[in-house]
This record gives sequence, structure tokens and C-alpha cells, in this order.
Amino acid sequence: MVAQQPRAALVLAGVFPGQSPDVVGEAARLAAALGAELVCAYVNPGRYVVSEAADGSVATASVDPDYDDESDAEFPAGLAAGLDRQLAPLGLPWRPLLLAGDVADALAHCADTLAAALLVVGTHGDAHTTMHDLFKHSVATRLARRQHRPVLVVPTHHGAPDGGAPGTAR
Repeated sequence: MVAQQPRAALVLAGVFPGQSPDVVGEAARLAAALGAELVCAYVNPGRYVVSEAADGSVATASVDPDYDDESDAEFPAGLAAGLDRQLAPLGLPWRPLLLAGDVADALAHCADTLAAALLVVGTHGDAHTTMHDLFKHSVATRLARRQHRPVLVVPTHHGAPDGGAPGTAR
């Protein structure tokens, strides 16, 4: 009988353009502390999965056959560049991953596929979003209710405790 090598720990962070850098910052801190790989996953809800590889990567197609921009089939270049600028000084290896479909479902499936130790996502909305609206449409709430792994929800709609802007050094 051949013993299987255990998979290395992995932290899966849900990311999107314009997101507070606090989400990836917290994910990176946890990945470094755990000695885990960091995977930053962007979900394009305008596409669906055609095929999937063991590393979590997917081939996708547009849900609208009249609009099939091939650039949507790749991880957004601007997002990747921003993540690289944020993570490079930390010296932490990371990789981008493009997913497709419903955001919560895609992140949950990817976490299962990659056997992620935990998921990291941010809040949405702003300080004026009602609690009802926040939880009614919350990816974080949907993940936390259906996951068997920890889900870290990073608050992103408030200023930093020291009065600075979110995403600034602590």
C-alpha cells in the first residue's frame, strides 16, 4: 500500500477588484502564520464552469452567448497586479485562481476541491447598509452556514481603529 502525502495547508481568500486590501492582508497574515499556501480566488458571476482541474482552476464560458469577451475567461490583470504589489513585500508565495458562477457556491466548491484550511472573505456594503440587507445577500453568511471549515469575515466598511483608512498599515 502506498502512503499518500498529506496536502499542504491552504488559505483561500475571496477577492474582487476594488476590495479593501484588509481582506488579502488578513489572509496573508494567516497563511504565513500557518505556513500555508495562499490562493486568491476571483469569481466571475457572468460565466459558468465548463471543466475543472485538480488544482482548482476552471475553464469557463459566458452565460450570455451574445457577449463572450475572452478577457473575462482570465483572472483580471489589474486585480492580479494589485495583489502582487500588496503581497510581494511580504515574500509570501500566492497564486491567483479564476472561478465562475455564484460567488458563495464557487468559493465553497473550490475550498472543498483544494481542501482549504479556511476561507477568508470581506464584508460588503458600507457603514449605512442595514443589517437585514447585509445578511440577506451576504456571501460570508452563506459560506459560514454551509461550510465545515472556518470562515473568517474581515470587516471592510469601517475605518481602521486608529482612525486611518482601511488597508493602511497597523
